[in-house]
Amino acid sequence: MTADGTAAPPTRKITCTEALAFNVYSRDCPSRETLFDITGRWGSLALTALLENTLRFNELRRRVEGVSEKMLSQTLQALERDGMVHRTAQPTNPPRVDYSLTPLGEEVAERLMGVIELVQDRQADIDAARERYDTGHRPA
Repeated sequence: MTADGTAAPPTRKITCTEALAFNVYSRDCPSRETLFDITGRWGSLALTALLENTLRFNELRRRVEGVSEKMLSQTLQALERDGMVHRTAQPTNPPRVDYSLTPLGEEVAERLMGVIELVQDRQADIDAARERYDTGHRPA
């Protein structure tokens, strides 16, 4: 009830999309799901592989070694839904499907390449840090 005796309007949770800015640290913000699609186990690798050129599904699967057909399919669907990957089905027999980056996907992939290059350049330091950590944390 309000001060004048009328019923207070029901309160509802304001979602991230109604806010002025998105916040990936907020549990309910859709930007968190997008971040997970991009940075999940296969998302960043699929995006950066497509930065090189348009690829067919099996070409992309060979490029991203270790990804299962199911996981790559799910990853590409999520990235297509997020507006980062464009899927083009060719009316041929057998069917041909090409995957390429949208302008948004290209921007994201270029930024991810910076992280990938940093990891590759500093992997020796990372390996040394892991070795130091593992040596100091061995069970007695």
